Amino acid sequence: MKIEAFRTLHAVLQCGSFAAAAVDMSLSPSAVSLQMKQMEEYFGQPLFDRSALQVRPNEFAAEVDALFTETLARADALRQRRSTAVEGRVRLGIIEPLQTSMLPGLLRQARSRYPLLDVRPIRGRVTDLLDKLKSTELDAAIVTQPPGGGSQRLAWTPLFREPLVLIAPPDSTETRVADLFRTYEWIRFDKATVGGRAAAGYVMQHAPHARSRIDMLSLAAITALVSEGLGVSVLPNQEARLYQAYPVRVLPLGRKGPYRQISFVCRQVDREDRLMQALLDCASSLNTPRSL
Repeated sequence: MKIEAFRTLHAVLQCGSFAAAAVDMSLSPSAVSLQMKQMEEYFGQPLFDRSALQVRPNEFAAEVDALFTETLARADALRQRRSTAVEGRVRLGIIEPLQTSMLPGLLRQARSRYPLLDVRPIRGRVTDLLDKLKSTELDAAIVTQPPGGGSQRLAWTPLFREPLVLIAPPDSTETRVADLFRTYEWIRFDKATVGGRAAAGYVMQHAPHARSRIDMLSLAAITALVSEGLGVSVLPNQEARLYQAYPVRVLPLGRKGPYRQISFVCRQVDREDRLMQALLDCASSLNTPRSL
């Protein structure tokens, strides 16, 4: 029985359903269901009451969760304890937008907590970084996790959700999404990316009349074009200093708006490695989500 199954059980009890736990753990609902069935087979008795319309955890599930929650918390504390044994080089892939927002803080934390940990950042697009990770050219990466949960060959740990926002020229006055896309051209965030596909889905739903001639990967470049009044865009929310350099109107898309999941990923075989755990410790400690 894998340790992650007990974390998933805890998420089910905390979130109230398999579907909500799947979102919290960045898994598919079928993966959550499979883990729970495997646990029931391991213990030889049911963890859930399936007689009603909604699956509900029973008393035994709460008993298992209470036992392992404390044990896992102690295990995590032991793994994250600073130690001179954390020594070596880690090749870390990181997508371009996080190089200014997250990477400096991550490196600062790593050098402070683990002075002998040598982190070598390598930039790239998600698909390229994941291919390099699978081929052992990288040791770990911080990337946008695919909506389906990501490759099962890799170990994924969610870090934070990055909301998508609509940015418009600073002198624009329209308040409705449809009106903004009727007045301005749509400058698209590259649809080859996970965030770009989420943005495109939102635009097609709320402004199917949107017209576009420009498709770009650089968030800074898109923001600069919008600042000049050349269009509007839906893209991941950026740092305040970028908006200071290129003034735009930033319109939140609401609690149910699109987002991209930023996660730490390494090979399954390396997930318990002390270097991976130290790097994950540093990444998890950062205050990275940008609230609106």
